[in-house]
Amino acid sequence: MRPLSFSAAILSLIIGGCGVQANSTPDSGPSPMHRSVSPQPGDFIAWRDGFRSRAIAQGIAPATFDAAFRGVGVNQQVVELDSRQAEFTKPIWEYLDTAVSDDRVANGRAKQRDLNSIMAAIENRYGVDSQTVLAIWGMETNYGTFRGDIPVIESLATLAYEGRRRSFAEEQLIAALRIIQAGDITPDRMRGSWAGAMGHTQFIPTSYLSTAVDFTGDGRRDVWSEDPTDALASAANYLADAGWQYGQPWGLEVRLPQGFNWGSVDQSNRRPVTDWTSRGVTLLSGAPLPDYGIGAIIAPAGVNGPAFIVYQNFYVIKRYNNSTSYAVGVGHLGDRIAGGGPFVQSWPRGDRNLSRTEKMDLQEKLTAAGYDTGGTDGIIGPDTAAAIRRFQADNGMTPDGYPSSRVLQALR
Repeated sequence: MRPLSFSAAILSLIIGGCGVQANSTPDSGPSPMHRSVSPQPGDFIAWRDGFRSRAIAQGIAPATFDAAFRGVGVNQQVVELDSRQAEFTKPIWEYLDTAVSDDRVANGRAKQRDLNSIMAAIENRYGVDSQTVLAIWGMETNYGTFRGDIPVIESLATLAYEGRRRSFAEEQLIAALRIIQAGDITPDRMRGSWAGAMGHTQFIPTSYLSTAVDFTGDGRRDVWSEDPTDALASAANYLADAGWQYGQPWGLEVRLPQGFNWGSVDQSNRRPVTDWTSRGVTLLSGAPLPDYGIGAIIAPAGVNGPAFIVYQNFYVIKRYNNSTSYAVGVGHLGDRIAGGGPFVQSWPRGDRNLSRTEKMDLQEKLTAAGYDTGGTDGIIGPDTAAAIRRFQADNGMTPDGYPSSRVLQALR
């Protein structure tokens, strides 16, 4: 499987471009001229020296490594932002309030007008609808406004030294060193988010190596430039390579009939669209579902929120950032940029979103009660959602798989 781009948004699910599920709020950070020198404690130096040997064994020249790591230490801003992510996750409606705000929609439409010829050329070459590429740009860096200004080598070195995601961070460091060694960028210009995501569309280094393109033809794949062209084309190339279906929607709001089997509402339950039609699922207007082959029904806020049929492009967006909220956000923002309206159905804004600690408690109690969640990590994935459904069905609740405070209270 292709490595995820490390968006400011991936770290929104886990902690979350091409991202890790940490949608940290983009922050341009302090100016390099005013950045304090990061400390180099003894155990950091020991990790760095051990990693240097591993990097050289993988083909990184000693001179490249030493130049890239000159002055690199433990960045306290990275430590603080990383630790802050573990507990906080927004309910999808709060996430969408920001992701698809009126300002972001208006700015996206303005960018579509300003970059019309460039976006048309990118769409023509890669077969990816331009509004989706613009939506990713808007979601990741607010159209290039907040690309991050932390040295990528230092941010990844700090994450690797911390140890919580050492394997991931060291893999990205090797890739970043390969980018520097190839001459694509110098260490001082390789700047990005605290989680190592780079440029207008927030590629992590491995995704840059596999997918970034030189669309301008100047001989460099420059996702860091003020000119967003290479970054936008690279995002389109990523989506195309992941299986984008041109001209098809990511998803559509639907109406579920009375007595609908909520146990079938699961993004992994992809069925022929004709099957959903036979079960009485329609568009909100009552019109038949457009038949784009196969689709799944999702209800990100459970029985009290909107329901959607999602098609292939929903899953392609999730390859960019493996978060349902992110995929819905990008898809909906793209629709709005293209002239569409807001969602019709209401979100259950009165519901209290569980914290990550509470989600871990939920998983522990489900497993103890005989509903195996496949682990305790505070992330509501397919196994946990399936366990919640089984518990709900056994206890007279609508089996929507939604981790509500009511489910946790029933378990307690």
